Amino acid sequence: MPKGYVIARADITDAEAYAKYAAGASEAIKAHGGRPLARGGKYEALEGPARMRNVILEFDTFEQARAYYHSAQYQAAKALREGAAEMEIVVVEGA
Repeated sequence: MPKGYVIARADITDAEAYAKYAAGASEAIKAHGGRPLARGGKYEALEGPARMRNVILEFDTFEQARAYYHSAQYQAAKALREGAAEMEIVVVEGA
């Protein structure tokens, strides 16, 4: 069965509020069996606009990745991020 990946790109506007979101999101990731493959760190825009923070999470299945995002635990963390970042998040089926 193909794995699922959550890919998030963010420009952070309130570091303190974003840190609270990240702590809650980390707990939700663990609870849903996710594994961070990339979290922040060095990046280079090769094409198109870049964002200051990039995250890639791996889950055993696409459905598990979707369940993480839609979970009450993650949605509670997401509420802490309100006004703290501009984000794009996608879930992708992979190998």
